[in-house]
Parts: sequence; structure tokens; C-alpha cells
Amino acid sequence: MFAWMVWTLPVAVFFTVIVLMLIGMTVWEIRSPTIERKGFLPMKTTRGDRLFVGLLGAAYINLAFVGLAGWIAERLGLAQEPSVWIGFVISVFWLALVMRKG
Repeated sequence: MFAWMVWTLPVAVFFTVIVLMLIGMTVWEIRSPTIERKGFLPMKTTRGDRLFVGLLGAAYINLAFVGLAGWIAERLGLAQEPSVWIGFVISVFWLALVMRKG
């Protein structure tokens, strides 16, 4: 069924973390309803809004990293492309920043 997609460990971890975050946010929202607040994002947001913006940004960061990996390897003179784990770590930091300060 999923033979069309390359299920590597980083891809599986990425999607598993997203599913766990959505489940966690649902439980958190049921137990403690959120209050809108203003952070560095240009609008008042709830936890769910910040999660959405953070996940959207994380997806773009990962796509950009995969797309630019060859260019990065060429520019830095690397023998092979950098690991996709680097993009994953950057996107986790982005998500944490948006959730905390957004």
C-alpha cells in the first residue's frame, strides 16, 4: 500500500512526531482551553494556530533543505549531501520557537 513512498527512518520519525503532537494538543485543549495571545507573529493566536503555523514552517524548512542539499554539498565541497536530520532539527527548533514565543 505504501510502496510508492520512500519510508526512511527520518520520514517515519517526522510523521510520527506530527501525529503525536496533534494528539497531545487535542488532549491539552480539552483539559485546558486556550486563550488568544500576541507574540512575534503578526496576529493574535491560540495554541492550535501556533501549532499550524509551526508545522507549516517545518514542512517548508524540510522541503527547502532537501531541495538545497545538493547545492550545499557542492558549495561546501562535501563528498555527499548533508543528512536530512539537519533539516529535521532546524524544523523542530522553528516549531519550538513558534509555540513558545509566537
